[in-house]
Amino acid sequence: MENRVCSTESVNGSCDVWSCQKSAAASADHLVIMVHGILGSNADWKFGAEQFVRTLPDKVFVHCSEKNMFRLTLDGVDVMGERLAEEVLEVIQRKQNLRKISFVAHSVGGLVARYAIGRLYRPPKKENVADSTDGTNEDDIKATIGGLEPMNFITVATPHLGSRGNKQVPFLFGVTAFEKAARLLIHWIFKRTGRHLFLTDDDEGNAPLLKRMIEDYGDCFFMSALCIFKRRVAYSNVGYDHIVGWRTSSIRRNYELPKWEDNMNKEYPHIVYEERCKARDAEQSELISTEDDGSDKLEEELVAGLSRVSWEKVDVSFHASRQRFAAHSVIQVKDEMMHMEGADVIRHMIDHFLL
Repeated sequence: MENRVCSTESVNGSCDVWSCQKSAAASADHLVIMVHGILGSNADWKFGAEQFVRTLPDKVFVHCSEKNMFRLTLDGVDVMGERLAEEVLEVIQRKQNLRKISFVAHSVGGLVARYAIGRLYRPPKKENVADSTDGTNEDDIKATIGGLEPMNFITVATPHLGSRGNKQVPFLFGVTAFEKAARLLIHWIFKRTGRHLFLTDDDEGNAPLLKRMIEDYGDCFFMSALCIFKRRVAYSNVGYDHIVGWRTSSIRRNYELPKWEDNMNKEYPHIVYEERCKARDAEQSELISTEDDGSDKLEEELVAGLSRVSWEKVDVSFHASRQRFAAHSVIQVKDEMMHMEGADVIRHMIDHFLL
């Protein structure tokens, strides 16, 4: 059988996926790190990982993360990010022929991946390329992620702006009283991660972690790392995602949400809108923020900060799907029942993957 997939699972639960064809596996030099969401596991990306390898057998080696599974996802975005960074370095050390790296992350896993790349960022050794000699290694004049060339940073239904704003957690129905109560009680359910998501953390008097993550902070180069990826992509559910709202997952303000109802994509039926957003400088962001009325100030700072880099925004709708009420999982194609519904999202991801 062509493009058969081989996989192995470690004692700790991590899962590597690669082509069974030896020649293809030997030439695969692009590491794809797949990160699951809250209370999830490496199995959540099983279908996606296999589709990547089947389609790109001689290009990619996929690693589904295991360091933050199940209840460990409640330890906080920073703690999980440290674990993920360590795990990525272990994979790189184990597989010596890797040259490139990409991340594909679901839900809170997108925030964890953003933290991890801030840790994995390595600045160029030669700051002034003009002064470099002919003998200078090209890797020395480029910033890297763990020593590898950063390519695609892809998030799927990730709450980039947190979960505290109006309608950012849709199952609270946009009721202000419910949203305020959730902000006070969330840590009882989702522990430290809940505090980070609702921006109620103030460790040692610092700003909330998500705010710190829109700049280089201390020894974590969050924005420098995000900047050096060739592509940054945000896949978002336009509705029926009861866990992560459309605004926070697509890094938009209310008035920036597009009209999608009349946009149909024959090749990818569930993708209803695509937008390439150029990077905005601080001056442009300030101008936009003054025009926006009624938005949460902290949320506005997160939008402006993340908009300093370019994003490809892909909006997804499962409104006509029988499994629409599980959109948060369907967009990831989490299990066998969802393969028929969300497979085109994975296919779109692979077809546009920069190699």
